[in-house]
Amino acid sequence: MIYFDNAATGGFKPSAVTESVFSAVKYLCANPSRSSHKLAYLAGDCVYKTRSKLSSFFNAVSPSHVVFTKNCTEALNTAILGSNVKGEVLTTVFEHNSVLRPLYYLEKKGDITIKIIEPENGRFITASDVIKNFSSRTKMVIVSGASNVTGEVNEIEKIGAFLKDKNAVYLVDGAQLGGHYPIDVQRFNIDYLCLACHKGLYSIMGLGALIFSSKVKPLPLTMGGTGTETFNLNQPDVYPERLESGTLNLPAICSLEEGLLYLEKNADFIREYLTNLTDYLTVKLCEISGVTVYTRKNPVGITAFSIAGIDSNEVSELLSSKYDIAVRGGFHCAPLTHKFLNTQDSGLVRASICPHNTKREVNALISAIKDISAR
Repeated sequence: MIYFDNAATGGFKPSAVTESVFSAVKYLCANPSRSSHKLAYLAGDCVYKTRSKLSSFFNAVSPSHVVFTKNCTEALNTAILGSNVKGEVLTTVFEHNSVLRPLYYLEKKGDITIKIIEPENGRFITASDVIKNFSSRTKMVIVSGASNVTGEVNEIEKIGAFLKDKNAVYLVDGAQLGGHYPIDVQRFNIDYLCLACHKGLYSIMGLGALIFSSKVKPLPLTMGGTGTETFNLNQPDVYPERLESGTLNLPAICSLEEGLLYLEKNADFIREYLTNLTDYLTVKLCEISGVTVYTRKNPVGITAFSIAGIDSNEVSELLSSKYDIAVRGGFHCAPLTHKFLNTQDSGLVRASICPHNTKREVNALISAIKDISAR
């Protein structure tokens, strides 16, 4: 099958990634830092090395401010709910339900009010969009690095520059952007960066990460064993233990270290390759009668489109059953995006490529869309 659903989870894993998982499962079946035998020490060393590598890759303030979670959703919930924010929260029409649902939960409780920003240019969120909506009441600003529907990259660096001297917490959802675009947490003034490690960072599924600044002190959502301070019946105050209760996903963490090493060598090539191949796909789809494209070229490999008169889920099912091509149809857990794009009735087809995909595979998708649209 031709796999174009990399925005959901990466279909291509470097060989070193898969080999590290095999080695961890077969030879390193130990709970990191929970015992005094050498396997536990080795497992703990793997966790520390990956944490340090992730800290360096995104220029975090310290490895201790890098926390492993089970996915990006947990990282986002920890940042939003663990901030104990009171007041106005600015966010955008491009946010995932992993942001929207915790926010609306807090609004229903009466803790916050939500203000939704729409892009003045109709495509992506600019610093100007945030500046126009920011006020003395604003206590948190949440912006996705890139839309998981359209792939448009928002101006997260310029937004961070504006917020540098403001009394507001800045959260970036990096689920789609992490690994595809250089993010410098300190230079961008990001207080929370949430990551889906199994997408652009090439780890296996079951791993997310939360990177946070020294400005914030997130509260834990889960409490329990940390391997430290056993007789303290309160959750430890020290990070990362404060936010990492229970057994970590060691095979996934080992795989992330190899994914980051792969990216260090290939990031520029990957970004250029994905940008060019996405541009080729969008241009060719625009030439097909009845097809509307909602994407411009981008470095994250996402192309979103619709075919007149055909529901996006039906297109996705046809591509799978008849052409052996995997894409995603529907609403992509981003309701405000679809309302903004006026695609809330039929959704959008999302084809998301990775550096392992070829132009020949993209041409196969283009040919299939021509067939479907001509029905």
